Amino acid sequence: MDKNILLCVSGGIAAYKAIDLASRLTKGGCKVKTILTDSATQFVSPLNFSTITHNSVHSSLFTDTDPIPHITLADWADKIVVAPATANIMAKAAHGIGDDLLSTTLLAAHSPVLFVPAMNVNMYRNAATQANMDILRQRGHHILEPSTGLLACGYEGQGKYPPNEEIIYALRCYLEYRADLAGKKVLVTAGATAEPIDPMRMISNRSSGKMGLAIARAFALRGADVTLIHGMLSETVPYYLRKAVYTLTVQEMYEQVLAEAAGMDLIVKCAAVSDYKPASASSSKIKKGKALSLDLVTTPDILAQLGKLKPKGQLLVGFAAETENLIENARSKLVRKNLDLICVNHLSTAGADSTELTLVTPSKAAHPRYRRLSGDKFDVALQLAERINKLWNAN
Repeated sequence: MDKNILLCVSGGIAAYKAIDLASRLTKGGCKVKTILTDSATQFVSPLNFSTITHNSVHSSLFTDTDPIPHITLADWADKIVVAPATANIMAKAAHGIGDDLLSTTLLAAHSPVLFVPAMNVNMYRNAATQANMDILRQRGHHILEPSTGLLACGYEGQGKYPPNEEIIYALRCYLEYRADLAGKKVLVTAGATAEPIDPMRMISNRSSGKMGLAIARAFALRGADVTLIHGMLSETVPYYLRKAVYTLTVQEMYEQVLAEAAGMDLIVKCAAVSDYKPASASSSKIKKGKALSLDLVTTPDILAQLGKLKPKGQLLVGFAAETENLIENARSKLVRKNLDLICVNHLSTAGADSTELTLVTPSKAAHPRYRRLSGDKFDVALQLAERINKLWNAN
């Protein structure tokens, strides 16, 4: 992410976490400049940021070196992120108050700003704070809502500064795309299922769930209402999804998916489900001894059932992991299971942070039959979300 990022730190206890954010952005290739409010300097030192970013830190609206620092900084930035964003700075931004360097820079900004609120739960829930955030959203700015947990003030609730990696995901999304999928209901499956052999052993696969999580994250950050039904994952589920349900076996996932499917605008079936399971699982641990034979039976075909039940207007997207004849096998699956789009990936990328997908659509679609996406999984997920958005707009 080779961009100019203006990091604005307002005066909350979470200000110290912005030091790590500045470090991550700098290591990721961004040029970072920092504004600290007077209140922020009570929690963190400007030296922390200047050392990490190799750029000077700005706090005063009146300097001898630049008569218009708020204009200079606003013009320099490709993106502005306010993290943490206090109730006070969001109120100023919503109502056009410019009485310090940060608030006047926000007035001079000519691109949407990402606000990352962090505060006491009652301050966050306050009607004035919620109304101010609504005003900012209506003006095209972005709000990454706080997570829920134990707050510095001792209260429990929403108001916690989110993980910095989620802020970076949001920045990457909003540098290229708008939060224009509000109102869309999206169901994503992710991760690996497992079929028990006995209380200790199981049949599973090597899926990390990273691609499915990236897809859920991409749609949620673009404003969609995302439900995630997942098996085993190697990463934490994003806290801002509408709903996340853990399932272990294919049967459990089958039941959960069908229970949620009817009201969805889009279903992306990315989970790596077991095709077979033991005909019967042992209730006690099988002791080591001579060779063991297992009778296997097929598991329910979630995607095929979704294809049969698909209502008019719903988009259904599947994944195909192949080792050979990728396109031919994917085309067959696309038609057989009544899909609108299938994403083909080679098994060699399983568990990696980057991937290459080939998107295959029916020949009647308005877009090219094959399209290749490559990059890290979140970038590919953003590209996939954009392709699906174009399919929505074409229908």
